[in-house]
Amino acid sequence: MRIKVDEASDALYFRLDESQIVESEEIQPGVILDYNAEGKTIGIEILGIKKRIPPEELKRLQFETV
Repeated sequence: MRIKVDEASDALYFRLDESQIVESEEIQPGVILDYNAEGKTIGIEILGIKKRIPPEELKRLQFETV
């Protein structure tokens, strides 16, 4: 899994799988899901991230494994 913060695009992207993206769907304004050929969600993009999360929070992303 990869997480990318793109400050220029003001977006946060979670890549769950490295398979090829064949379809994307905006499920709500600024939230886009990417799907592979099997219809599984393999990516999540959140646009306008600076309005959703304070900048100081973006600098300290935390991983939690349960």
